[in-house]
Amino acid sequence: MTKLVVAVGGNALLPPGEPSDVLAQRKRIEATSARLADLVKAGHDVVVAHGNGPQVGNILLQNEESRHIVPPMPLDVCGAESQAQIGYLLGQALRNEFAARGIRRGVACVITQVLVDDKDPAFANPTKPIGPYYTREDEIVVKKAKGWKMVLDQRGGWRRVVPSPKPIEIVEAEEVRRLLDEGDSRVVIAAGGGGIPVIRRDGRLVGVEAVIDKDVAAALLGRSIRWTHLVIATDVPQVALDYGKPSQRFLDHLSITEAKKHLAAGQFPPGSMGPKIEAAIDFLEGGGERVVITDLEHLVPAAAGKAGTRIGKK
Repeated sequence: MTKLVVAVGGNALLPPGEPSDVLAQRKRIEATSARLADLVKAGHDVVVAHGNGPQVGNILLQNEESRHIVPPMPLDVCGAESQAQIGYLLGQALRNEFAARGIRRGVACVITQVLVDDKDPAFANPTKPIGPYYTREDEIVVKKAKGWKMVLDQRGGWRRVVPSPKPIEIVEAEEVRRLLDEGDSRVVIAAGGGGIPVIRRDGRLVGVEAVIDKDVAAALLGRSIRWTHLVIATDVPQVALDYGKPSQRFLDHLSITEAKKHLAAGQFPPGSMGPKIEAAIDFLEGGGERVVITDLEHLVPAAAGKAGTRIGKK
């Protein structure tokens, strides 16, 4: 039996272009839960971290559309809302899947705060686009006056960008460990959306307007609970070099040295595979033993070392 931290992308729970109503989300989450249940059925213990990009984007859009009626919530609260939303739907789907298969396994969702450094360089250089597109000049002027940094996105207009600092501590790590160490086994859902970013100010935790990469947070979660295997579920079966080019080739294995070399050479772009490779390197250098990157359909063979791209220290 292997203890696996599984990081599932937000698009696996609500893919782009699909309806964003709750019925569509349930359908996709149920399919994802079936693959996670396959891992449990195969004998693995599982902790699930997940993305929240589409979901928190919808919450921010609701904020904008109703701001004249209901005061909008800050980004850290929106992140917490998305954690609870996805945690409820995913936890329910997992329980239903376990019951249908006769698997005796509980499920717990932990609303998770993640500590960041208020001096992280990311705060001086926001780069992560969030929320709706803006096209009217008066709207853009108002948002900039509020202190938002706005960038032009050729796909639809101007968007807000926020910092994406490096996570340094899972605040609820001890609570997650206790849930996992108790006698009856359970799946724990934690660090959703990369966690709610917080800083310490005068000894108190304070939420900040930022987002944390969910794969990097999942790697930190794994180190914090002292689990040594990380599975990153994405939309491709393996990592590729020269992705999308005629010379494209998929990789069965990467060492840390090779991963760093290809990352420095620009093989893994910041907006796609780059953060996953960075998370893998952080995890392994922090005491992890193995990382595998694959898609949902290949989770079980990837966990057994028979699919996906395996990343190790050598």
